[in-house]
Amino acid sequence: MHPKDTTPVREWRRQIVGIDKKVPVLSGEWVPYINVDNAATTPALTRVRDQVVDFLQWYSSVHRGTGFKSRLSTWVFEESRRAILAFVGAPDTHTAIFTKNTTESINVLVHRLRLTADDVVVSSRLEHHANMLPWRGGPCVEYLPIDAAGRLDTSTLPDILARHGKRVKLVAVSGASNVTGYTPPIGDIARIVHQQSEAELMVDGAQLAPHRRVTMLPADDPAHIDYLVMSAHKMYAPFGAGALIGPRARFDTGEPYLRGGGAVKFVTLDSVEWDHPPEREEAGSPNVIGALAMATAANTLTAMGMDALEAHERRLDRYVVEKLAHVPGLRTLGDPRQMGEDRIGVVSFVIDGVPSMKVAAVLGREWGIGVRAGCFCAHPYMTELLDVSSEEADQIRRELRHDDWSHIPSGVRVSLGLYNTEEEVDRLAAALHRVANGECLGDYVLNVHTSEYDLPSDADDFTRVFRVS
Repeated sequence: MHPKDTTPVREWRRQIVGIDKKVPVLSGEWVPYINVDNAATTPALTRVRDQVVDFLQWYSSVHRGTGFKSRLSTWVFEESRRAILAFVGAPDTHTAIFTKNTTESINVLVHRLRLTADDVVVSSRLEHHANMLPWRGGPCVEYLPIDAAGRLDTSTLPDILARHGKRVKLVAVSGASNVTGYTPPIGDIARIVHQQSEAELMVDGAQLAPHRRVTMLPADDPAHIDYLVMSAHKMYAPFGAGALIGPRARFDTGEPYLRGGGAVKFVTLDSVEWDHPPEREEAGSPNVIGALAMATAANTLTAMGMDALEAHERRLDRYVVEKLAHVPGLRTLGDPRQMGEDRIGVVSFVIDGVPSMKVAAVLGREWGIGVRAGCFCAHPYMTELLDVSSEEADQIRRELRHDDWSHIPSGVRVSLGLYNTEEEVDRLAAALHRVANGECLGDYVLNVHTSEYDLPSDADDFTRVFRVS
């Protein structure tokens, strides 16, 4: 029985570009596409598409252009910045720096902080690689552990802060896991950081911002977030933009991450006067279209009602967990039932006896269901959840050096968006029952160089639906 849903999800679905597109499957039929891979990339909102198309007739250079279209484009760019700051409740002391995505945002912050080997960054074992790899090679990095349910164990944070004292410059954690949907207690972490140390807090909001209301709060509130990063392509605006939001003063001195035009006041052959932030960190021609798309998505999500979106996704997430529990041999990675009500709609799992990459291949090719399989750019978290020993990890590394991916660990991930429905979950569950019982049409073969399962006799002819011309 479907849970009662009083949210206007049918109306929300009409606001998704391509929601009614059908895709070909192995049987020869064309079926409605089900996308439950939203943690990777969300589809575009129709409002975003329409706003971009409408703006293209006015699109021109920004900053210092004197023509009407240039002045309009500059205004649109700066209005978009203000919209992003408002969306996350940033205080007046903060600025938003537009980037390509969350990964670039974190790399910009790494460069700006200029940490040394004597400094300490505290992160966690559940992080996406975007919030793990950039910190390596400079400061000492300490990782908060996870428990058996896949939750972050924050009990060690006070000890780490006390042990390293003023050496701890930053605590950098995800607002929500892209593997399990777990949401760490950011408010509690912020209070510990700000009340027990002189460190700052950065939150990777890529997975959180599209699903929960985020408020950064002013600096005098101990629960405040110092830096927030996020990506537009995960919030229904896939036009190549991201944002780094933080105190304007932090970016007011020192050399920028990227050097070039637009970031300077004056240049001679032997000196540079850098501009004020955010321009200092936005060298080159900015992605005005991407900034507008991101701002439009933020405003549209706000208009839809973040509380209503959250209620719908919570309800649907519970329904997914319930349906998956009845699939033979299916084991979730981490325990969704112990992660609390604040989880976002992301569930990863394995099915005993069926390689995860094969599960994903069958879902896509035979059912028209888009999921993701692999380690989801969170290898340390996944290897803990999958109980991969250090010896097994060493063997996998040796095999990968010979381009053999056949034993790399993996799971299947289902990640929900505001437009997904119980009927789509029912179809997913039906497909998984068939897969778990060994029922599939194709003769899938492992490609050891990619870890994917292919159908050698079936080459996709994408020109049937789209051509690059």
